[in-house]
Parts: sequence; structure tokens; C-alpha cells
Amino acid sequence: MEEAVNHFEKIGVLGWRALGLSLAIGMSAASPVRANISIVPTFGSSITSDPNAAAIEAGINQTIGRVQSDISNPITVNITFEEVTSGLGSSLTSSYTFPYSTYRNALQNNQTLSANDVTALASLPAGPNNPVDNHPDVKVPANLANALGIASGAGATISLNTSIMNLSRTGTQDARKYDLQAVAGHEIDEVLGIGGPGSVLPTTTGRVGVLDLFRYSAAGVRSFDTSTSSSPYFSINGGVTDLVHFNQFGNPSDYSDWGNGNTPAQQAGNSPPQLQDAFGATGAIVNIGSNELTALDVVGYNIVPEPASVAMLALAAGGLLFRRRRA
Repeated sequence: MEEAVNHFEKIGVLGWRALGLSLAIGMSAASPVRANISIVPTFGSSITSDPNAAAIEAGINQTIGRVQSDISNPITVNITFEEVTSGLGSSLTSSYTFPYSTYRNALQNNQTLSANDVTALASLPAGPNNPVDNHPDVKVPANLANALGIASGAGATISLNTSIMNLSRTGTQDARKYDLQAVAGHEIDEVLGIGGPGSVLPTTTGRVGVLDLFRYSAAGVRSFDTSTSSSPYFSINGGVTDLVHFNQFGNPSDYSDWGNGNTPAQQAGNSPPQLQDAFGATGAIVNIGSNELTALDVVGYNIVPEPASVAMLALAAGGLLFRRRRA
């Protein structure tokens, strides 16, 4: 995530209890006991010696908690968090290179297939070659490779410029600053393998990244174009549905973060902001959303529940409550 340039951007008590009970029953019936991902933070001395260390660590831990509740792969991800005095946020982790067939077979056989996974796999050729002839291999971030059982994971480092961040979401927010939890969440996504590590662009020959397989300019047409006049987008059904555009601004931002689709490419995120926007918005509180969860899902993580599941469950429970009250 790069710092943007000049970018600021009636139910009674009984009813609520009944709705809560209905949700609890539905979730209990639909969600088996599972092990979730474990993200283990280590706070470097640059953070522990900061007078605001408690607030910084609390914000990072809250962000970790949300990610752990979204991903059910029983792996451990070790992340060292440091403070820096320039930029906004960055991450450093490692990756492996696998033949396309190895990665696709792992997607097919080494995860619990969601509806999104089934759709995404249908858009990927089943043969041994990558969709583009001169891209025979796929770069797979280490922690994703671990989740898919094809290699071991690796530690990572996340650097945060906390001096330009609101450290807590309570109290008055400085509209000129960025949200610590949003920046930390963006970088954790990258450690897991989406955002920056999900692409090899601007390189256009050899291997591709895991998100490059879902980068389209039109239905059936994958795009590895890095022109600021192009507006490729993230799609899991062969380019038919445009979920969100990719960033095209280029270095130092990431091609597999989100852009707003405007051409020529801008140093600006979406409105409203999304967690994986290449350029963060000051004064905005942003959590992981459906596009980030979908990306994590189709590259190989098990997401629970699927992005639409809770909403559907709430609607069903709400409908039951409404009918019972009418009766």
C-alpha cells in the first residue's frame, strides 16, 4: 500500500434476542468446529519502545483477530511488525515458483471447494500449460503454498509508518491521517498472498502471479498490460463479471492491489475505499471486504463463512422473526 498524493478523502429487546437466537442456531447448525489460521505477531523494538506501543499493538491485534476469524486453514503465520518513518506501509515475505499444473492441482484437490472456488477453477485451463503460452509457471507466496500443502510457509515483516496513522478507532479521528488497522490489514493480506505478492507485473514473460490468473480486460481475455491507459479487472468467472479493477499506476504501487478503473490510471482508491486499494484514503476506517475475501478464497485459502453466507442467514432469520411476530 502506498500513501496517496493529496488524496483525502424499530425492533424491541425481545425481537433482537429472538433474532440473535435464530442466528446462533443457524450458525451452530451450519458451521462445524474448525481450526483457524494462527497469525503470531512479534513486535520489534521500534514499536515496543514507542510511547504509544500499547495502542499500536492493540490495533494490530484487533486486525489479526478479524483475519483469523475469516480463514480456516490450520496454519501458523509468523509476522514481525516494525515502525518506519517514511511511506505508509509495506510487507516483505518469500514465495515459490511451481509449474502451473502443480498449483492448479493443489487448488482442485488440497482445499475445501467453495462456490467461488468451483467458479474460478472452471475459468482455469485443466491442462498442464498456463493460459498464456509463455507463462508456464506460477509464483506462489510461501504462506499460501503452506495453506495448500505444497511447501512450507515463511515468516514475514510488516513495516508501518504509525506517525501518520490514527492508532485507535475510538475517540476523535484525525481526518489527515490513515487508519492503523486498515493499513495493517492491507499488509497482512499481502503476507498471505494477495495484493502485491499476487502478481509478477510489470514482468510480462515467464511466470505469473496467483492473482494474474484472474486479471481480465474483457470476457475470455486475460490482461498482462501495464499501460496506464488500460483498466484490467479482477474476475473469477472468465472475465464475465468485473468485481473490482486492478491498479495500473505502477511502481512504487502494486499492480495487483485495487484501482478505481479510471484511465489514465490515478493515484487514488475506490469510493468508498476498499482494504486492498493501492492508495489509501485518509480519515477512512476500512475492514476486509468481499473482494479481498473472494481473492483469498480463489487463490487457495478456505474462507468461512463465504462472503454472502452471513447476509443470507440473517435474512432467513429475520424473515422467521417477522413471520412469528405477525402470527
